[in-house]
Amino acid sequence: MVGVPRYPFPGGPTVSDIPIVSIVGFSDSGKTTLLERLIPELRRRGYRVAVVKHHPHPGVETDAPGTDTWRLARAGAEQVALVTPDQVVHWKRREGEPPLSEVVAEIRGVDLILTEGFKKERFPKVEVHRNTDFPPPIGPLEEVVAIVSDRRFDLPVPQFDPDDVQGLADLIEERFLRR
Repeated sequence: MVGVPRYPFPGGPTVSDIPIVSIVGFSDSGKTTLLERLIPELRRRGYRVAVVKHHPHPGVETDAPGTDTWRLARAGAEQVALVTPDQVVHWKRREGEPPLSEVVAEIRGVDLILTEGFKKERFPKVEVHRNTDFPPPIGPLEEVVAIVSDRRFDLPVPQFDPDDVQGLADLIEERFLRR
């Protein structure tokens, strides 16, 4: 991975040694569906992938009411970790949304961090467009590394059909993962 430009636009952040690519688009554009198909393709190629999902509304319940961890969090614990033989889940109480850089700083042991959402963060982006009256780009064009859509746009970036997950994986591998 040495010598590979992680962030292909001027002023792009370098908050992690792990490359970060954001999958962005409006609601119901197919971001999660794309990730559900892209992650297995990247894993098939031997890469370890982490995902950070943005949820813009507070108060989301991620634990099952009545479980021990739920009860301990409700009792006021600032952090609760659930450890099992095959996974670790860590909840943190906090005021305000942390910057993405703070979240990704805690991720280790992977080759690539994909994010879903975080349109306003300055990371390379794959824009997903479906059934929208808002043509790309959503943000600055210099941050867009690809567009995924069933339509074509007059923009100087690679464009992929939603079914061309292998093509998108090729691009991500070439730009961010070549060792």
